Amino acid sequence: MLRKGLIGLIFAAALVFNAAAEEVVVQTAPPRAIIEKRGNAPGPGYVWVSGYHRWDGHAYVWTAGKWDQPPRPHAHWVAHHWVHRHDGWVLVEGHWI
Repeated sequence: MLRKGLIGLIFAAALVFNAAAEEVVVQTAPPRAIIEKRGNAPGPGYVWVSGYHRWDGHAYVWTAGKWDQPPRPHAHWVAHHWVHRHDGWVLVEGHWI
């Protein structure tokens, strides 16, 4: 019984990973970024993670920026950005390096 549950969990995790790894190609170029007012950082060590336009399946929707703490010392935020390819626009997710 435990073995069947573990195998099912592995397959479920693989499906989630594959779904998250799929690229969405959008035919319309993204709008210009919105200039946001940051306000003060909530504390020392916080980094501004800028907002970006995401595609909701029908239109671009703005996702607001936020203050965030890096996951480890000396980590740097690489912002979300759209890349033009021959078949349209693809969002490259923001991430810490």
